[in-house]
Amino acid sequence: MNELITKVEEWSKNKGLDKAESSKQFLKVVEEVGEVAAALARNDKDALRDGIGDVVVTLIILAQQNDMDLYECLNCAYDEIKGRTGKMVDGVFIKESDLQEQ
Repeated sequence: MNELITKVEEWSKNKGLDKAESSKQFLKVVEEVGEVAAALARNDKDALRDGIGDVVVTLIILAQQNDMDLYECLNCAYDEIKGRTGKMVDGVFIKESDLQEQ
């Protein structure tokens, strides 16, 4: 994984994407997320695999543009969720604090 992330970051630098405007990069993230949704709707596993990969690539670049890296962002998110409690409701995990608001 480390090697792949490094390759994406180097590819981004070679294309000048590391210095591009991150709001434009976020549009690419959303575009790729849309492709994931389309793959799910069509039950297309190959397109889903590619789409998830494309989302990760765009997120690696978005983090890079903001002087962050994927590990830093993922660690931050995990620290937030690791002790989270809640329950599944209709196939969706709802965190405890959101359940109390209902």
